[in-house]
Formats: sequence, structure tokens, C-alpha cells
Amino acid sequence: MAATVTLEPASRCCWDEPVRIIVRGLAPEQRVTLRSSLRDEKGELFRAHAFYCADADGELDLMRVPALGGSFAGLEPMGLFWALDHEKPLVRLVKREVQTPFVVELEVLEGHEPEGGRLLGRAVHQRDFLPPGVRREPVSAGRVRATLFLPPGEGPFPGILDLFGSSGGLCEYRASLLAGHGFAVLALAYFKFGDLPKYLREVNLEYFEEAVDFMLQHPKVCNKSKWTQSYTLW
Repeated sequence: MAATVTLEPASRCCWDEPVRIIVRGLAPEQRVTLRSSLRDEKGELFRAHAFYCADADGELDLMRVPALGGSFAGLEPMGLFWALDHEKPLVRLVKREVQTPFVVELEVLEGHEPEGGRLLGRAVHQRDFLPPGVRREPVSAGRVRATLFLPPGEGPFPGILDLFGSSGGLCEYRASLLAGHGFAVLALAYFKFGDLPKYLREVNLEYFEEAVDFMLQHPKVCNKSKWTQSYTLW
């Protein structure tokens, strides 16, 4: 390996934070492929790649140099992260356990050959979903089944109620990341989780009112006049 891959931040940061990728030690105007990969908690492999040419000094800064093709094209400093995809259609990258990071491997390959090029450089980056200082509290209050994420500090904090998806269960990764930006976020399950209804059509709308009341009564959440409600169904 002849190239050096520099990441800023160097080894880890949160999933919603940008990463600067710089490759040094290449030949002037050398053609290379940058490839990223990670395995999710089920062991499924997600990959992305893009073609680049180094500058006259043999340096490649993804904040300044556009991709020439591959999984994306143009000036996309974070393309190797957002373009991660599975070889099978409709397999979605989802973080299920927010207390562990995704580990992303970045490789520099010679030429514009995403599979056959000689390996020139490599780096590994951890992408966290639980920001420093954020508290994670499982909630089982009345009928409410959820996880509450609280930012560091005394509060009280603006509140968000996060409802995710039409496939059921409890998905926490958006709530945990939002808490890192100063919000008290309740990731709310509403069917197909624990003792909750098995089907969406069986959900009683009063359940959501109970979840709102839980947040309004929580000492770390701002009073009603300052509270933010977010109902997002993906």
C-alpha cells in the first residue's frame, strides 16, 4: 500500500456528522477508485464506490474533487457514506442497536476498477448513533412502550415524539441522534412490539395521547407552550 487515507474526525464520530476524506501519496493525476463497505447487525454487506483522479500533487480531497462516476458522480464529500447499498434490491440499511457503532471500511484501489484494482490504502471509521452524554431510558408507563433519549445537561429540553415506519417494532436511531442536538426524544413503538397490538389497524389513537401526556409530565421536558410534536410515519 502506497497511499495514506486521512479522516477528519480521525477514528469515530456520530452518524449525522460529516467526515472529511483526504488521500495523499498518490502519483500526480493518478486514477483511483475509492470504495466503502460495512456490515449491518445481520451481517449483510453494503458497499459504495466512486472514481477519482488525484490532483497535480498526488492528493485527493473529496471536499474539492468531484467523483467521475460509480455509485454517484459530482462533488459529494459524503457520497461514500450515503450511497452505501446492498447488492439485492429493497434491502435497507437500518441501525437497530444504537449503543453500538457501524464500522465503515474505506479503501483506495488503483485505477477505475472497483473490484480488481490493487489496494493502495485503507482506513476504518466508526459511526456512532448514541452521542456523548446522551442518556437512553427504556419506557414502560401505562400502555406506553418506548425509549426516551435525553441530552446531557439539566434541561428542561424541547420534546419530540418520534414515530417510525409502518412495519412495527421500536426504531431508535433517529431519536438517539436528535437527542445529541438538544432535544428530549421519545422513540415510540405503537404496534408489533412487546404487548402492543400486532397489527396497525388495531392501534387506538388514544395511545398517542398517552405518550404525549407522558412527555408533558416529564421533568426534563419543556412545558406545553414550548413543546415540539413530530409525527413522522415512514
